[in-house]
Amino acid sequence: MTGEPVFLGSELKKTERDPATALFNVVPMPLEKTVSYGSGTARGPAAILEASQELERLCVGREPCRLGIVTGPEVDCSGSIETAMAALRARTREIAAGGKIPVTLGGEHSLTYGAVMGIRDALQGPMGIIQIDAHADLRVAYQGEPHSHASVMHLLAEEGVRLAQFGVRALCSQEVESRGRNMVVSVDAEELVVGNVLTVDLPDDFPQSVYVSFDVDGLDPSIMPATGTPVPGGLGYYQALHLVEHALKGRTCVGFDVVELAPISGQPAWDFTAAQIVYRLMAAVGGSAELG
Repeated sequence: MTGEPVFLGSELKKTERDPATALFNVVPMPLEKTVSYGSGTARGPAAILEASQELERLCVGREPCRLGIVTGPEVDCSGSIETAMAALRARTREIAAGGKIPVTLGGEHSLTYGAVMGIRDALQGPMGIIQIDAHADLRVAYQGEPHSHASVMHLLAEEGVRLAQFGVRALCSQEVESRGRNMVVSVDAEELVVGNVLTVDLPDDFPQSVYVSFDVDGLDPSIMPATGTPVPGGLGYYQALHLVEHALKGRTCVGFDVVELAPISGQPAWDFTAAQIVYRLMAAVGGSAELG
């Protein structure tokens, strides 16, 4: 293990680290401002980067790293959440404007607002979000905080971003109403898990440009206990990935995040799980090109 704060740094060749050509731009965002139960998300990005040193280059028959991966400095989260959000928005705007894919490592889920808005600033046009999550995150200013992790999808829906939610199993009546008002595509955890559903077709009018937001608490706690708000009855590892991969078919992924990892000291398996999810999503974004 190299120990350097670079995603997959132990495996990358010099040409794969070139900022001028690398497709994937990793943005560590150690945000922990509005957590409402367990804590530790500020340590998530560093844990993912460290665990990524143990990944193999090959993933589902391809080598996504051949498209290039660079890792930028952490976004400064020491000030207000609004300041941190603006900084992330500026970072993802710059990355997307350069034709690259921002990959944000969380950190709490509220960061998705800044990441998505920066990409939309750069690309314009309609955007949709494919969301893996135990929660709908459609509450309005949860606990008095507009940028709460529980309110992030409400903010984005208000901005006109379409949502497709998979794996939710904890939501309130306010969020149910919001789903109807905002035409949210949703297939919740019980239906997916009991029916062993691996693919869901998005409606034809869902935007072609999509962003993937993967909250690790969307997985069952038996697979991912290292998160601040675990909920029983969650998705399986391969199930969650297959749902995302199928939803991406025929669409363009313009960015993604993996959020809400709260590392458990002495138990690195969950950090590695999150790192593997990041790399598997890179493989999905790489599309059908034979890279291996």
